Amino acid sequence: MIKRTLYFGNPAYLKTSNEQLVIEMQESGETRTIPAEDIGLLILDHQQITLTHGLVAKLLEKNAALITCDASHHPTGLMLNLDGHTLQSQKFKAQVEASLPLKKQLWQQTVVAKINNQAALLRKNRRPFQSLTNYADEVKSGDSGNQEARAAAYYWKNIFPDLAAFRRDRYGLPPNNLLNYGYAVLRALVARSLVGSGLLPTLGIHHQNQYNAYCLADDMMEPYRPFVDRLVCSLVAAEDPAVEITGAVKKQLLTLPALDVIIENQKSPLMNAVQKTTASLARCFEGRSRKLSFPELQ
Repeated sequence: MIKRTLYFGNPAYLKTSNEQLVIEMQESGETRTIPAEDIGLLILDHQQITLTHGLVAKLLEKNAALITCDASHHPTGLMLNLDGHTLQSQKFKAQVEASLPLKKQLWQQTVVAKINNQAALLRKNRRPFQSLTNYADEVKSGDSGNQEARAAAYYWKNIFPDLAAFRRDRYGLPPNNLLNYGYAVLRALVARSLVGSGLLPTLGIHHQNQYNAYCLADDMMEPYRPFVDRLVCSLVAAEDPAVEITGAVKKQLLTLPALDVIIENQKSPLMNAVQKTTASLARCFEGRSRKLSFPELQ
């Protein structure tokens, strides 16, 4: 069963009772309930949202991820369960002791999957893509030739053909804002799933920033980024290129966890695919596999 993504953009009081999330909307006075175990992602995007500590504890117990947004409505904080797996210490040990050659091989697979999905999106959008396919074929262990960066430079020049001046920059002009929002949601999904697979999101196989608490999430989300890009492409095509993050746009971006993707030759919601990816990573750390499972963009 796919877990639900809940977004709150208005004043509300959130609490728990009888294994339920109880929602009291402050403006309308409406009250409703949702089973806590059905929730995968809870996004808080209003300064007048109040929630009880009991609810926070209950959601973390159910391995839900809580995202808080800042005054500009961009996701800025993430809270995750610290005890997401029954064999956690065993899995932590395997992750910490993973050899450098193994991590380089895993990063090679990750980069290849990312570039192939970027190529698939360009092909889907009827843009030249063969250079990306060539870059993917040239990725070595640890991506020592930095094919990821070469592919990114080509990809961002071609992904928005009607926006000739577009540059991918976190603080740049739209639709960078849409990409940032989608990636923040994706990062939370991946971090949540890593914890559920008994892994430490902090210890990456490639990203190693000492100030980043989610290096491994940043690693594993890479092949999923083109699925966010596909959503943004559709939004840019339907709206003014300088599209702002309105309620309607957020609603579209928050469909990400439920998007159908192909992984292991089967159709699966993206949230479930992420769980397959993180589970495959845990198996690789434990020496039970050498192959990561990633989705293929169609």
